[in-house]
Amino acid sequence: MNNIDLSLYLVTDKSDDVDNFLNTIEEGIKGGVSVVQIREKTAETVDFYNLALKVKEITTKYNVPLIINDRVDVALAIDADGVHVGQSDMPCDVTRKLIGEDKILGVSAATIDEAKKAEKDGADYIGSGAVFPTATKDDAPSITKKDLSEIVESINIPVVAIGGITLENAHELKDTGIAGLSVVSAIMSSNNPKKSSKELLNIFNS
Repeated sequence: MNNIDLSLYLVTDKSDDVDNFLNTIEEGIKGGVSVVQIREKTAETVDFYNLALKVKEITTKYNVPLIINDRVDVALAIDADGVHVGQSDMPCDVTRKLIGEDKILGVSAATIDEAKKAEKDGADYIGSGAVFPTATKDDAPSITKKDLSEIVESINIPVVAIGGITLENAHELKDTGIAGLSVVSAIMSSNNPKKSSKELLNIFNS
């Protein structure tokens, strides 16, 4: 994997107003978003495909990697930069075979064992959480900052923290060794996504 900058990792939420959705992503990138992951859990395949193509135009313009959550078929169809899978999605080793060695592969892991297995099976990075309570994914297992630090120390691939991260609490993840912050609402629901992105990145880098 190319040395991907994971410092500000945007995960999208459901899009009702596509123009606003795309504008939010673009403004976020202008503010410092370094990776975009499209997450559409309920979309029909054709809608997900069409939306992903539109997002890809933006990410390509700014040279930011585009990751597709869960759907290997959509990722391959639009030639996205990578795929992110959870513990109940397509197994990591199988996903790696399907997408090839050149694509980015992320895996959600809430324990050291899950993280180690993902690394062994070909993951390029881990998404670990939820580090704070989150409304976006209410079934996500929660982990402590100590858990997070231990996961980071247990593997040789980068870890991004996810789950309920906001401008108010992001500083609490200092000294955990993470490679980046993964956020949804803090940017997608912001009135000023560019400003919010800048501020999150400043917190992470400080």
